[in-house]
Amino acid sequence: MSATSASPAELPAAAGERKTLIWDAPVRVFHWLMVLSFAGAYITAESERWRLLHVTLGYTMAGLVGFRILWGLVGTRHARFASFVRGPAAVKRYLLAILRGQPEHHVGHNPAGALAIVGMLVLTLAIAASGWSVYNEIGGDWLEEVHEFAANLMLALVGVHIAGVLLASWMHHENLSGAMIDGRKAAPPEEGVRSAWRSVAVLMLVAVLGFWWLQWQSAPAVSDRPAATAKDHDD
Repeated sequence: MSATSASPAELPAAAGERKTLIWDAPVRVFHWLMVLSFAGAYITAESERWRLLHVTLGYTMAGLVGFRILWGLVGTRHARFASFVRGPAAVKRYLLAILRGQPEHHVGHNPAGALAIVGMLVLTLAIAASGWSVYNEIGGDWLEEVHEFAANLMLALVGVHIAGVLLASWMHHENLSGAMIDGRKAAPPEEGVRSAWRSVAVLMLVAVLGFWWLQWQSAPAVSDRPAATAKDHDD
C-alpha cells in the first residue's frame, strides 16, 4: 500500500507538497452518486408516494457497488482494494497511532477508512437484496425488518465515516472532502495516478441517468381516483 507515516511535526511539510492526482474520476463520481442515492433513498423510505424513487435509488446503489467492486480490481492504483484493504492489525495500529496523537499518513485510504468503505459496500448489497425481496413480496415481514435494520446500520456507519474524515482532515492538516471533489492531495508526484479516466466516469454517469430516465418513463400515470371519489360523494 502506498502509505507513509508522519509525526505531527512532519505534517506541515507534507501539507506543503504539490497537489497530485490521487483519486480518479470514476472513484469520485461513484462516491457522490452513492451519497446522493443513499440520502434520497433513506429520506423517501417511509413514503408510499415516492416509493418508485426509493426503489430506483436502491437499484442505483446496487449497480454502483457492482461497478466499484470491478473498479477495485482493475482500476487505478489507489482505487484498487489491494492498495488499501488491510487486516485487523493494521486497523488497530492506525487507531492507536491516532490516540497517541501521531497518526499514520496514508496517501490513499487509511486502514480504518478502508474498513468503513468495505462495510458500506457490503451493507449496500444487503439493503438492495432485502429491499428487492420486500418490493416483490418475496419472504415475510422479517425481511422488511432486515431491510430497515441494514439501512439504519448504514446510516450509523456513514456517520462514523464522516466523523473519521473530519478527524483525519484536522490531524493531517488536509481537506479530505475536497480531495474527493478535485481528486488531488498533497503528495509526491510518484504517488499519483497517470490518468483520471474521465471517459469511464462519463459512461457511468450516462448509465445512471439513463436508468433513472427509464424508471421515470415506466412510472404509473397519476390516478384520477381521488377526483372520481369526490364526485361520487357529491352525487
